[in-house]
Amino acid sequence: MSFTLQGPLLLAGAGKMGGAFLSGLLAHGLDPKHIIVQDPDPPAEEAAFLAKHGIAVHASIGELPQPPAVLLLAVKPQVMDAVLSPLAKICGPDTLVLSIAAGRRIESLEAHVPHPIAVVRAMPNTPAAIRRGITVAVSNANTSPSQKALASEILSAVGDVAWVDDEAFLDPVTAVSGSGPAYVFLLSECLAEAGVAAGLDAKLAEKLARATIIGAGVLLEQSNLDAKTLREHVTSPGGTTAAALSVLMGPVGLKELMVKAVDAATQRGRELARK
Repeated sequence: MSFTLQGPLLLAGAGKMGGAFLSGLLAHGLDPKHIIVQDPDPPAEEAAFLAKHGIAVHASIGELPQPPAVLLLAVKPQVMDAVLSPLAKICGPDTLVLSIAAGRRIESLEAHVPHPIAVVRAMPNTPAAIRRGITVAVSNANTSPSQKALASEILSAVGDVAWVDDEAFLDPVTAVSGSGPAYVFLLSECLAEAGVAAGLDAKLAEKLARATIIGAGVLLEQSNLDAKTLREHVTSPGGTTAAALSVLMGPVGLKELMVKAVDAATQRGRELARK
């Protein structure tokens, strides 16, 4: 992959997710000389990474020699307005504004820019840190096909990319994939605790839970079978797995809990967007 930018890439926010994107972009061939970072206090690990690659970091940016080709917004939603307002003034009509901030609607981003501008709102997840993330994106009407392709190129630096046509879908997307890693980590916690309750040593139970989830995930990735079929292959009639699944798939089982959990996260996302 190679990037052809008609100006610098300006990253606002060099935290964990911003740092993940920087790492992915550099690994995919973006010249660090084309990157400018605005962050008044980047975390120590990210600051060392930036220094290693000679990437300029500024507490604030009032102007640039030329408008950025891409303004990548990786700041927390609650500080977005304060950060974007001055940066919007240095964006040109051809700048692509790419936001990975949860809960901030395209309309709220457009409001900061005094002229029509391309805006892509994207929702990555934390496995982006190891370039195994999944990002779902949506663009506004001002985004050209070439800008959408550029956004896909940037987002794919940290994993797979999918697009939706309606921004409303980003709330359930956030609930499934954005928040989803936490559900998997909780599953690992609970499986280990269940092992302890059954008499296993805590360290062994944690090792078994972690290795099982990792191995099952790799198998799911590499197999051409769907999750349901893979589950059925593990389940012998009348066996131990069937006994466990009779609980997990019972009247108030995992499916029902997951539907409620995703719905709760979806509704919360909509509430936060209205604030």
